[in-house]
Amino acid sequence: MGFVEATGAALRLLLSADPELWGIVGVSLSVTLRAMLIAMPLGVGVGYLLATVRFPGRRLLIVVTQGLLASPTVVVGLLLYLLLSRQGIFGQRHLLFTQTAMVIGQVLIALPVLIAFALSAIQGADPRARETAVALGASEPRIAWTLLVEVRFALMAAVCNAFGRVVSEIGCSLMVGGNIAGVTRNIPTAIALETSKGEFAQGIALGIVLLLVALAVNSAFAYFQGESRR
Repeated sequence: MGFVEATGAALRLLLSADPELWGIVGVSLSVTLRAMLIAMPLGVGVGYLLATVRFPGRRLLIVVTQGLLASPTVVVGLLLYLLLSRQGIFGQRHLLFTQTAMVIGQVLIALPVLIAFALSAIQGADPRARETAVALGASEPRIAWTLLVEVRFALMAAVCNAFGRVVSEIGCSLMVGGNIAGVTRNIPTAIALETSKGEFAQGIALGIVLLLVALAVNSAFAYFQGESRR
């Protein structure tokens, strides 16, 4: 099957509301959204603390976090697999080859991105915002909220980057999810599987969905950014 024929078959597959294809999309979005809901407050919170609190080992923690930005997802998957397998520390919880394991893996992948971006954004914020809040007698939570609102666009960019990294990762999902049909098979692992089988139509269809999701997330970011500046 040539590229044109495969693309045509992919479009027909999308329009036919194929339950298998949209089930894969549902698994992928469900896992990624849950991971992001967990990772966002953790990542932004840790980034804020690293930017505003001085403590022993802070510099080392920043260097490690920045180094993890380029960590291969398959390595994260390997470490998580060792922890969740029967011989691992958490083996008795039977989390391996479940969506929960995939969520944990994606949280670990997203955290360095969110922490590093939040740290950079808060350090680069106008210091007068914090000084004004302190002068007005604001509480620490209020000061933190003021700073986060000040750098909201940078934080939104961090979320977009983290989302893009986890929704398209394959190494960790394959290792701890097992690519089980209807359970842990997400868009990237399904694309790899279908391509290896020579079934390009479903792979292209899922690729189109993945591109549309990425476009939707970035379009939403651009829209909110534009609306707030009117």
